[in-house]
Amino acid sequence: MPADPIAPPAVTDDDPGGRAVRRLVAVVALLAVLPALYLPGLVHNFFDLKIYMSAMDWWTTGHPLYDYVQPDRVQGALYFTYPPFSALLLWPFGLLRLGVTVTIFTVFTVLAVVLTTRWLVLPVIARHGLPRTFTLVVAVLLVLAVESTRETITFGQINMLLVVLILGDLLFAVPQARRWAGVGVGLATALKLFPGIFIVYLLATRRWRAAVVASATAAAATLLAAAIAPSDSWRFWTQELWDTERVGRTDYVGNQSLFGLLSRFTAPEKPDRVLWLLLVAVVVGYGLWRAARAARAGDLLTGLTLTGLVGALVSPITWTHHIYWFVPAMVLLVDVALSADRPDESRRRWWSAALALGTTAVITYGVVTFQKWGTDPVRTHDPVDFVTQNSYVLLCLLLLAALPIRSSRVTEKSHQMDRVPQ
Repeated sequence: MPADPIAPPAVTDDDPGGRAVRRLVAVVALLAVLPALYLPGLVHNFFDLKIYMSAMDWWTTGHPLYDYVQPDRVQGALYFTYPPFSALLLWPFGLLRLGVTVTIFTVFTVLAVVLTTRWLVLPVIARHGLPRTFTLVVAVLLVLAVESTRETITFGQINMLLVVLILGDLLFAVPQARRWAGVGVGLATALKLFPGIFIVYLLATRRWRAAVVASATAAAATLLAAAIAPSDSWRFWTQELWDTERVGRTDYVGNQSLFGLLSRFTAPEKPDRVLWLLLVAVVVGYGLWRAARAARAGDLLTGLTLTGLVGALVSPITWTHHIYWFVPAMVLLVDVALSADRPDESRRRWWSAALALGTTAVITYGVVTFQKWGTDPVRTHDPVDFVTQNSYVLLCLLLLAALPIRSSRVTEKSHQMDRVPQ
């Protein structure tokens, strides 16, 4: 009678080899999913970066920078819309071959994702005793999977540079009262106006010196650009800044702001500006009140995340690649879910876990990547349209109200991790 085959050892939680196998399977699964997520986004083909480089070629041959226009089948016409200081940063790339520039932008964006994800996740790893390498790898892969990152990479955007400047400033320089605290926010504001909301945040949290440094840095960078390109600078700040038509159609689904939401009710007409300003006032007042509350409690990450969500909502144009701030929101929700270890915190734990999973699902699927682009005005006809066309707007509003402010015992441990950027 043949001997019974020897069964393999069971994989249990106490088996290090079993844990290693499960972690490897999780990483391989994420790596397998990433190409499928990026494939639809590859149709962007570094579209925005090509506009920047074409505008730089136009500018260096002696033409006015803001005269550059490129026909587009969806948006009608696209222009160079960044402040003049951004043009100074982009100008050297115009001297390189496009393929080299694409490679540089992509590599630096991925490196920025790795760096900022480490900044966000390392304190959570330390607090909860999570496996360091595995958790970091999974976190980076998840951040690369979300639509804002996909759009940033496949369009060739500079958003992750701004995120590095803002997070480095508000997570490390400002809490440590460094002399250069505020410089990162100021430079980000000079490069792209959206980060200016973080100067308002510094004022709301009474970080007076950092707010002054940020404002002075933004002003100095702007004046430097004005000294080098006076006519282009004057034209941008007196004319082009106020022309939303140059940026693109406000009713397009990619515009996930309050103004975009209203535009999809009134397209092709523009929405009522008074109604929009009233909504902006409510969102800014409530959002920055919660952000200041979080900062006073020592929860700096929640404070700056709420501020980023406010900025996304109130900007007239907020493309999906601008809303990086869902990423720290996910980290915060996971941290709260893992921290709620007392019986009276179980409800908060499950609510935070559910909101983290829901947020991850929404921002991974996205609102633009898997939709067809068309030239007709986008109108909201029914509740289904309202939800699908404004998913990020609604999620921003939900997080603005529901994002928990972590307890002092948790944030105190965070500050111990914030001594030096990891």
